[in-house]
Amino acid sequence: MKKEKWYDYWLCSAEGVGNRTISRLIEKFGSAREIYQASEAELLQVVSKTQFQSLSEKKRRGSAEEEYQRLAEQGIAFYTVEEPDYPGRLKEIPDPPYGLFVRGRMPREERAAVAVVGARDCSEYGRYVAGELGRHLGRSGIQVISGMARGIDGISQEAALDAGGTSFGVLGCGVDVCYPAQNKKLYERLLEQGGILSSYLPGTLPKSGHFPPRNRIVSGLADVLVVVEARRKSGTLITVDMALEQGKDVYVVPGRVTDRLSDGCNNLLKQGAGVFLSPEEFVSEIQKNGMEVQNPDLGLSGKDQLPKPLLRICEALDFYPLPVGEIAMRMGGDCTVKEIHMGLMQLCLEEMAVQVSPGYFCRRG
Repeated sequence: MKKEKWYDYWLCSAEGVGNRTISRLIEKFGSAREIYQASEAELLQVVSKTQFQSLSEKKRRGSAEEEYQRLAEQGIAFYTVEEPDYPGRLKEIPDPPYGLFVRGRMPREERAAVAVVGARDCSEYGRYVAGELGRHLGRSGIQVISGMARGIDGISQEAALDAGGTSFGVLGCGVDVCYPAQNKKLYERLLEQGGILSSYLPGTLPKSGHFPPRNRIVSGLADVLVVVEARRKSGTLITVDMALEQGKDVYVVPGRVTDRLSDGCNNLLKQGAGVFLSPEEFVSEIQKNGMEVQNPDLGLSGKDQLPKPLLRICEALDFYPLPVGEIAMRMGGDCTVKEIHMGLMQLCLEEMAVQVSPGYFCRRG
């Protein structure tokens, strides 16, 4: 273990001293300890006056060593890019974060890892695909990396955990801050079955400017990126750009041309992104690339266990709202409208269908 590691923490915790400045300082002085002991004149050859004042203030208060000691009490580990335990995939990207804070554990290097990203306000179609993908990845032993956001990110991660798999959340805040708050249950499950990672100091609150750097880590920790739903000007596309810059493969779930939530996805397909057609085919592609994958034992889904009449109604539903009359037409007269109404109510109770408005129903993701 690296001795006097609190020097590294001091360097990462100084306000206004970013990753590139840290890299220049390490290149010139060799280590955080040498930087700590450098003179003002020496430091000002590399940093601005404001950055020097920030480093000096942190040193003058003498708080860095105490703060570092408290990390262990909070169950937070701290790694620098120079250490062997730092994620290997992340070391390979351009300008990796110098310091990384972790609660739980880090992704395993020998296991395949897939980043799943997409719209926060996703459709039922997107919810369904994200759930099926996460579930299949979890059963296949493939690690799911995402940002723990509501919508596609959180759905895919929760499905992977439900399937007994592992998942890792990368935050745009400190690892001790649950964001968004409504994903508290997911946050706690990730600590048990995976981990929470961030390049931001513990206690740091989420800000909009924190998320693009966070997205670089999401794609950096993965072998492959999958986009489930994204609008034409979605923030998800920033993650796609970063993944491509890092040399990662990008797969996209196609959507209807009339669906604005799929505009970004369909445009990526037009530009040559890989086409995601099914979890089974996707996992097969990963296996062909030599990544470690287990054979999934998916068992029966809830739909497969339905009584035959309810199964017929469920199969007639779409992820887009349909009136009862059209559902009846799709079933070819197998049931009366009254029976379909009763069946739809049962499916809603089973959380397999959603009543969008009076007389309109869709399949639940």
